[in-house]
Amino acid sequence: MICIKEFEFDAAHYLPNYHGKCEHLHGHTYKLVVKVEGHPDQEGMVLDFVQFKHTVKDLVVDQLDHHCLNDILPQPSAENIAVWVWNKLKEPLTGANYTLYEVQVWETRTSGIVYRGESC
Repeated sequence: MICIKEFEFDAAHYLPNYHGKCEHLHGHTYKLVVKVEGHPDQEGMVLDFVQFKHTVKDLVVDQLDHHCLNDILPQPSAENIAVWVWNKLKEPLTGANYTLYEVQVWETRTSGIVYRGESC
């Protein structure tokens, strides 16, 4: 089974190693989708949605929301943000019956990245 939570955060960034409009400071309302894979525990849940929400909010969303992402990552592309999020959540979202499965970072309504912990 896959357990899913969606989040939104607003942040600014610029891409210094890119040549185009995005090399200049601008902002997005990002959508973050986090998925864990597992099997239901004795309470019938893969992961309690409240615990799931607080973990992602505390470790990721609160760190990114209303910030300049260049203060966190030197080249904050959606790809690099997805890897950063994965690294923040991999250990905290691993339990006896579940593990982090996938992170999606949507920079716009139509453009996003899916990351499953592959090496880059």
